[in-house]
Amino acid sequence: MTSIATTSLNKVPAVTLGFWIVKIAATTLGETAGDAVSMSMNLGYAVSSIVFIGIFAAAGAAQIRARSFHPFLYWAVIVATTTAGTTMADFADRSLGVGYAGGSSILFVLLMMSLYVWHRFEGSISVDRVTTPRVEGFYWAAILFSQTLGTALGDWMADNTGLGYEGGALVFGAGLALIAAAYFWTSISHTLLFWAAFILTRPLGATVGDLLDKPLSKGGLDFSRFTASAVLVAFIVVCLLLLPQKAGQHSGESPQAP
Repeated sequence: MTSIATTSLNKVPAVTLGFWIVKIAATTLGETAGDAVSMSMNLGYAVSSIVFIGIFAAAGAAQIRARSFHPFLYWAVIVATTTAGTTMADFADRSLGVGYAGGSSILFVLLMMSLYVWHRFEGSISVDRVTTPRVEGFYWAAILFSQTLGTALGDWMADNTGLGYEGGALVFGAGLALIAAAYFWTSISHTLLFWAAFILTRPLGATVGDLLDKPLSKGGLDFSRFTASAVLVAFIVVCLLLLPQKAGQHSGESPQAP
């Protein structure tokens, strides 16, 4: 049985349906809020990335210092990674001139490197084992890279394939459905499936966010980025108040869980 001390250090939420609902909403918020700051406020991708990385660093430090799981703090860090991921991916794709394919390739390598280093030092990349400050550091680095990669993938799917925002959302939604099917009906590693789903929820949120705030001429619904962001914040708060959010079990209790 997990000790009280171990439980108090486990600050990652249990992976439930409520977790994924909030995750998709948070990634959509990251797209609209990131675009609001970089585009609507005209700060540009580089300055916006610096701002959001600073917010992520502050929120992440508070999360790591916390002695127990706090849903609002945890999801504040997630939102910080999604907004930073949006502006960082846009900076790599557009300002650096490497394009969506180049940006996605660079970010994929960075994500794989972060997961490799995590596994090298800890022997696992399971979120059931995020129970020490060092592992939390690996966890949040991997999440930041996965969010940034997801943004680049979402933009590439929507802009370069001709599918548009609705088509891109359907593709990524179908991918998540396949991962869910694999989770319930195959013996594929739940840890691998978790990270695959975590990555794919980001481009799903990116395409939905673009669908909300892009102009009608570009296939969007032309909602204000600030209005869309405010509605998403309200939705996330309601979800956190109504849907159960609790710390996940330690790996000793559920070694196969993602």
